[in-house]
Amino acid sequence: QTGTGKTAAFSLPSLHRLAADPRPRKSAACRMLVLSPTRELAAQIAENMRGYAKYLSLSVQCVFGGVPVGKNARALVPGCDVLVATPGRLLDLIDQRALTLRHVEIFVLDEADQMMDLGFIVPLKRIARLLPENRQSLFFSATMPKAIAELGKQFIHDPVRVEVAPQATTAERVEQFATFVNQAEKQALLTLRLRAGLADGSLERALVFTRTKHGADRVVRHLAAAGINAAAIHGNKSQAQRTSALRAFREGSTPVLVATDIAARGIDVSGVSHVFNFELPNVPEQYVHRIGRTARAGADGIAISFVAPDEKPYLRDIERLTGVKLLPMPLPEEFAKEAARLPAPRRKPARSDDQARSQPRRDRPQRNRRDKGSGEKQGERSNERSAERTGERSGEGQRKRRFRPRRKQGVGAHRDKVRRAV
Repeated sequence: QTGTGKTAAFSLPSLHRLAADPRPRKSAACRMLVLSPTRELAAQIAENMRGYAKYLSLSVQCVFGGVPVGKNARALVPGCDVLVATPGRLLDLIDQRALTLRHVEIFVLDEADQMMDLGFIVPLKRIARLLPENRQSLFFSATMPKAIAELGKQFIHDPVRVEVAPQATTAERVEQFATFVNQAEKQALLTLRLRAGLADGSLERALVFTRTKHGADRVVRHLAAAGINAAAIHGNKSQAQRTSALRAFREGSTPVLVATDIAARGIDVSGVSHVFNFELPNVPEQYVHRIGRTARAGADGIAISFVAPDEKPYLRDIERLTGVKLLPMPLPEEFAKEAARLPAPRRKPARSDDQARSQPRRDRPQRNRRDKGSGEKQGERSNERSAERTGERSGEGQRKRRFRPRRKQGVGAHRDKVRRAV
């Protein structure tokens, strides 16, 4: 279940174990390794563990992509007790011989189901081979599909399974609603919901989830045009932009954060009152993690999903997984007026059939060009080559010869061609 304190569950006992058995730090090594799927979650785990170990003589380091690898390598030179990392940057440091995993005693995999998905399984297998066999392995997640659980057996031996709640249980104090609306009208609905919530004070902070990165940027542009302060966070943003957007969201200067599923895993921001699923996830487990950003640590929250006609199968999968029927929420009163204000999608004007027929075939644009700068179309060159092969010399549009045809050479053909120098 989300929001139940999984970070503290593995941090506090592990820190107690390390503090009870103090050992001198080894250069470029660590005693505890925590792997996270995203940079934001890695930074959050490291910050929490530094707070837990404030009065312990334990060193906590965090490494992830988006920052110079040399900076991470220099920080690891004296060694550390706890290392929180993302898989990619961890392997970069190992390849540069700036880190060794031979002294790891505790291995933690946070958001284990995503870490063992297709995108991370290959790096994870390589990391597991570098770890010592005599270690403690801890896997944590709010969701664990059976296929992923079977895959995880190669990393752990005879594990003890601990469940706070049944698998894929949504947060207890979150109210879940669904509004059925066309895809093109979702922006108007989101604008009205956010504007009304910010006006009456019922909305403190809101997370809006989209399925694509470009979709997140598009939603932010529309909200900015409507006078709503919002920021986007996704994989195409630089690390500085992602950190700045998340900091502004935590501080409250940006009340709306539009994100892809990069922010659905483990991000803990207090005061998130609403979660909007602008587009439903095609993986039902992601829904559990999305709405788990609200109603954390005993707080209340509201999750509203915008369901287009082609997303109804996704909704059925979500309700089957969670065992919860989403309550229908009607459209607001001023929805039609707001939807009419949305700009029409930009499309290239379609040509009529008469215009297409009147244009000669050789002048029509070709899709594939071998030489972009030559100005010649592939169809014209092929026609010229075929004409040269068949001996045709007439017709419009035929390219002129570059050289005059040579005369037949014979004995004495060179006479009177060269003059003797005087």
